[in-house]
Amino acid sequence: MSVSKYVLFALWCCLLPATASAVEIHHEKSLYRNVLVYEENGLRCMKFGRHDSGRQTCISLSDPDALVFNPPKMLLGALYLKPKPERVLVIGLGGGTVAVTLNKMYPTIQIDCVEIDPAVVRVAQLFFNFAPNKNIHVSTEDGRVFVKRLLLQNRKYDLVVLDAFDNISVPEHMTTREFLLEIRGLLKPDGVLAANTFSSGRLHDSESATYAAVFGTFYNLQKNNRVLLTKLDGLPDRRQVEIHAQQVENQLRPFSTGKDWLLPLFATDVQWPPHTRLLTDQYSPANLLNGL
Repeated sequence: MSVSKYVLFALWCCLLPATASAVEIHHEKSLYRNVLVYEENGLRCMKFGRHDSGRQTCISLSDPDALVFNPPKMLLGALYLKPKPERVLVIGLGGGTVAVTLNKMYPTIQIDCVEIDPAVVRVAQLFFNFAPNKNIHVSTEDGRVFVKRLLLQNRKYDLVVLDAFDNISVPEHMTTREFLLEIRGLLKPDGVLAANTFSSGRLHDSESATYAAVFGTFYNLQKNNRVLLTKLDGLPDRRQVEIHAQQVENQLRPFSTGKDWLLPLFATDVQWPPHTRLLTDQYSPANLLNGL
């Protein structure tokens, strides 16, 4: 085999799903990454990059409404802080799971989605039932640039969902105090932030300290990944969370989640060492701190 053919063969192998039982149904190379879609064990999944990278999203082929991954379930825990959001911003699309679920739960809700990679938007529409409509709007650009434009427009949201991941980490410029202050500026006075973040490592401490510096106390939901939930006018107490959970239980149940799974995850007792350095636009080595 010639060197050039060997290199092409090796690159092709790197695109294959992780196990022999997985069947690749689509892949394409965008400006940012390789986007791979495959089916295995009754699931259709999207992943970025090499074959052993983490999956971005999966749906059940037999029950597309069922939430397969923990992070979307935990992000929807934001409804326990504000049960009836009217306007939502989702930063980072993946397969569009959060936006699609919220739209089905609340048919009149207005959802703005921003995703940097047009290939991800295209794949979400072709393979993961994501369908922009009069209530779901999608923009393809860098999330932070989009946020700055929204600030100039004085746009305000009931709920902001941060779910921007590449194949290994959150983009560094979306981990900083300055970015979180910009997000804070988009929230209504009683608005809620839900952020899919890291569950361990040195970045966990710096992220926690940075979120606390901008938003104060937050609920820390952890199940492999973790999700931070906070509310601009202060967290509701446990009793109020339980009341809200009961209010949205019937809407959540068709998506294979609900209070029995979510409520035990609600905690505020996350700790980090004193004097942990905050992440800023001048200091945000996410890859280094995450041990990558």
